[in-house]
Amino acid sequence: MTSDIARRFSDKTVLTIDMYGTLIDWEAGIVDALDPILRAHGHVLASDALLEKYAWHESALEAGPYLTYREILEEALNRIAKDLGFVPDEHELERFSHSVGDWPPFPDSRDALLALQHRFRLAIITNGDDEFFALSNKHLGVEFDYVVTAQQTRSYKPSLNNFHVALGRMQTPRSEILHVAQSLFHDHVPAQAVGLQTVWIDRRQGRPGYGAVPRAVAVPDARFIDMCSFAHAILDV
Repeated sequence: MTSDIARRFSDKTVLTIDMYGTLIDWEAGIVDALDPILRAHGHVLASDALLEKYAWHESALEAGPYLTYREILEEALNRIAKDLGFVPDEHELERFSHSVGDWPPFPDSRDALLALQHRFRLAIITNGDDEFFALSNKHLGVEFDYVVTAQQTRSYKPSLNNFHVALGRMQTPRSEILHVAQSLFHDHVPAQAVGLQTVWIDRRQGRPGYGAVPRAVAVPDARFIDMCSFAHAILDV
């Protein structure tokens, strides 16, 4: 018997997928990169408190004039440091802004993507730069049909521009596209605003707070705790 999810999304031919937070464990990567810098200056923050600080500053920077993601990371560290009363040196700024390639993939990401490729075209819509996408995709080893980065769009999600650029490039009816992502703020709100159905990969399920993303309200069309369970359901295996 066909699963409810497979039946509900049987008309989909393309999955647009977020990279950081959905496929790559950016929260672990951010904490692992920032925590030693803060400790070197005498500051110890709980992981969720550190992530919330990062989310506040990153989202403010991304909403302003376009900066590269490397510049976003460096300035986010500068602002966190200012909050705590210290000034990071050039080496610390460089170390954090170069840490993206070390951010680990979620264990289920690669296998889920390889399975989904048999049924769907896969597109990435990411707030990373071209360079960072390439570094992160070395962990996944997956060839995507489309890759849309913030560097290409000169804007950051939740800007609708990122989705409009992706839609223009794919030339696929919106009714055939399903957006898959963790962040309600960066992904579900704008994706639904441009007429896409969405699936929430709730990587933080069971944990309080919002982690590395600002709070947002959205009602996804389906929710799964990871990419593996989503793939099993939509592929009906």
